Amino acid sequence: MCGLVAAMLVSVMPVSAQTPNEQPRETRDPMLFHKSAQLTVRGHLRFGVNAVTETNLFWDLAESATGNAIFDPDAEWLESYVGPGVSFERRLSSGSTFFGKVSLIASYTAGTDAFDTGDTGRVTLEEGHLGYRKLLKNEWRLEATLGPRAFKLGTGMFIVNGGSDGFERGALKFGPREAWENAGVLQLSRRQFKGAVFYLDANELSSNDTGNRLGGFDLRWDGETGGYAGFTSLHVIESEAVYPRAGEGGQGPPIILAGAREGLNTLNFYGRAKRFKRNAVNLALAADLAYQWNGENDLEAWGGRVKAELTLADLRWRPILAYSYQLFTGDDPDTSGLERFDPLYYDGSPSAWATGSKSAMVFINSNVQSHNLSVKLTPTPRDIATLRYAHLRAHELLSPIQFGQATRVEFSDGLPTVITGVTDAHLSDDFFIEYTRIITSSIFLTCGLSVSNPGEGIERAAGGDADIWTGGFINVVINY
Repeated sequence: MCGLVAAMLVSVMPVSAQTPNEQPRETRDPMLFHKSAQLTVRGHLRFGVNAVTETNLFWDLAESATGNAIFDPDAEWLESYVGPGVSFERRLSSGSTFFGKVSLIASYTAGTDAFDTGDTGRVTLEEGHLGYRKLLKNEWRLEATLGPRAFKLGTGMFIVNGGSDGFERGALKFGPREAWENAGVLQLSRRQFKGAVFYLDANELSSNDTGNRLGGFDLRWDGETGGYAGFTSLHVIESEAVYPRAGEGGQGPPIILAGAREGLNTLNFYGRAKRFKRNAVNLALAADLAYQWNGENDLEAWGGRVKAELTLADLRWRPILAYSYQLFTGDDPDTSGLERFDPLYYDGSPSAWATGSKSAMVFINSNVQSHNLSVKLTPTPRDIATLRYAHLRAHELLSPIQFGQATRVEFSDGLPTVITGVTDAHLSDDFFIEYTRIITSSIFLTCGLSVSNPGEGIERAAGGDADIWTGGFINVVINY
């Protein structure tokens, strides 16, 4: 199906003649409105349309675990977005530069999506910042920006997605909004070093705006061969977001702590090292480690990931093999403190920090751990195929693990007991195959199929019989 759509797109797209093994050729930038020695003005355009189908959503737990026969576990929907914008750079004779960008996101979902919402969408401001850049003495560069903008730190473990999608805004799967509603960023860089101080205000849904504002700093060094090392310190200045605490001894429903995110502190180290030119085998090792605490609610939590990536450059289709293990602590029901890890605004894509493919729609990166394997193949420079597998487990039993917290009544010897979370650590095994066709340097076709097989923990939560959850999608994305 993907190949057929790719062929149809190639037949109608105005692209230069190329052989199958050639990289897409760069042409004149069609969005460059003006360029002179003093001023550059450029247009921007993002567009995407995505067709999605899901069967046995959330392993059909709505009916098997809660008796909800109204929710339809099978769904098909079409989502789309368009993001026009314009940016400028004004260069002064003193060597300073003023710059800025304004852009919008209009998104819509036709049909009913996985969270039982559809036929809705919104137009929102995406970026609207102004900035100043100046080259200082000894090759130091200063840059300051203020206003709505995209801003990412480290590997995306905490700070990436400043904008929320889905629900009344539509475009649940695409998630086109990334910019923060307001951001103040001051960066100082020299050669391979960069430091940043920042203040961020998240662009949240009107239906679930918890007033999250955070600040901190980041220090990063980038090597010449793709390695890097960095350190981030974060502090949540204001927040009304709640935390769930496990019931004492794992019994009873979770205890909801109002405004528990406010005052959270996070330290994050991230690094990557690469080895080259040994029998055409390139090895990259990466690690992320984070520690969190909050004296207001006696919180201490940690999370992290180790990853190894092997590129077999001399083999056909240039396979890249990767393994990673990631863990995010859950609240221990046998302690008086709180050990729940808060992932904040992480990158939830399968290639970044998603825990599973299907399961990432259920489990946030808290009280969960996973072993992840992937194989990436590049038959031609225009074609990329990736197979992913994830084995998911809970970190703490009888402790909140996801949005619904899996709170339910179970019976033992005829006596009812309210419990939360799972009684067996095995949550699921997820399989995901994805194919991307590069139509031009700005137009991409992607399709994928995914399957989530419920583990013993989910089976028990469902009363002994949970369904296999499957889904697929096909989309076209344009970025200028």
